[in-house]
Amino acid sequence: MLRLDKMLAHMGYGTRNEIKKLMRRGAVTVDGETVKSPELKVDPEASRVFVGAELVRYREFIYLMMNKPAGVVSAVRDEAQETVVDLLERAYRIFHPFPVGRLDKDTEGLLFLTNDGQLGHRLLSPKKQVDKIYIAEITEPVGESDVAAFAEGIPLDDGICLPAGLRIPGEDPRRAEVTLREGRYHQVKRMFQSRGKEVLYLKRVAMGGVPLDESLNPGEYRELTPEELRILS
Repeated sequence: MLRLDKMLAHMGYGTRNEIKKLMRRGAVTVDGETVKSPELKVDPEASRVFVGAELVRYREFIYLMMNKPAGVVSAVRDEAQETVVDLLERAYRIFHPFPVGRLDKDTEGLLFLTNDGQLGHRLLSPKKQVDKIYIAEITEPVGESDVAAFAEGIPLDDGICLPAGLRIPGEDPRRAEVTLREGRYHQVKRMFQSRGKEVLYLKRVAMGGVPLDESLNPGEYRELTPEELRILS
């Protein structure tokens, strides 16, 4: 059971004070009865709550998959730059979602957004070692020595990386697939730099066993399916 004003505030109908004003105007009904008490406890799953003519469809959490475009920062807010949250419709922004981890500003691909802190922690916890798979286009061909170095653990200035997968998924040796189990700052780029190679293009294509929906254009997003959520959980 939830307080009615808390439920409506969670769903983006205003602050607690604004919701009280709505109630005083008789704009809120519960199961057909006009309600003016913000303290009223309701069952968000069973009670039929209306604000005006709009039925309130309560949800506690949202889970989104986005194909992040280049040029957008992985943050909730930024004073100077567009963020991934800015790309969302208001119907999702009212839940105050956050990106699960970060992709560099110029990196594209799979990004999860949610307001479920437990899921976010589970996917980012170093103890869980969740796989993150990237496609990188680089300046120099990848060789067997690079594959071995990634598997052993690339030393960087902030410590040795965990063993990472490196393979060539097609015929072009300058297009590599990298599998990480950690998420350091600019990690893929720095790992290749340590091998004398520069990353020209980087895209995350999977995380935690869930691949990017390639039907999503850059900047587009959709809700996770129940099966995808089950895999991540």
